[in-house]
Amino acid sequence: MNMSLRHPLAAACLALATLSISGLAHAADTVVSVAAQSPELSTFSRLVKQAGLDSTLSSGAFTVFAPSDDAFKAVPADKLDALAKDPEQLKALLTYHVLSGKTAASAVAENSTPATVNGAKLALSRAGDFVTVDDAMVTKADVAAGDSVVHVIDRVLTPPKK
Repeated sequence: MNMSLRHPLAAACLALATLSISGLAHAADTVVSVAAQSPELSTFSRLVKQAGLDSTLSSGAFTVFAPSDDAFKAVPADKLDALAKDPEQLKALLTYHVLSGKTAASAVAENSTPATVNGAKLALSRAGDFVTVDDAMVTKADVAAGDSVVHVIDRVLTPPKK
């Protein structure tokens, strides 16, 4: 006996339940999978893998300020090529875009200087709905990534010289 033929309402409820359960798969997303699925973060995604940070960013809770592809286009090609060939330098640059723990845009203090995963401090600020990080603007906030959150930014951040 086919339930969908006998009880259309029951079939509709079953279909909705199935959609809801499949939506839970998004809760298991990671920074890496979210970046890989986002066309505007393809360069960031590629560089994270190239730096060997994909396993790190796939476990734990992070706040990631991910530069968009347009942000990477503003970086001179020779500088980006040099970074791509130097895994340690690339890792230092990318981890400057990452904070430990999950911070929603609404939770960003008016002016704060949290330490990044690479140890340097960021200038983080919020005014109304606008969030800035160093000299970059968050263009897309609060992209859920499991235990983490991704904020898309309009510039590539440069860590301070040590």
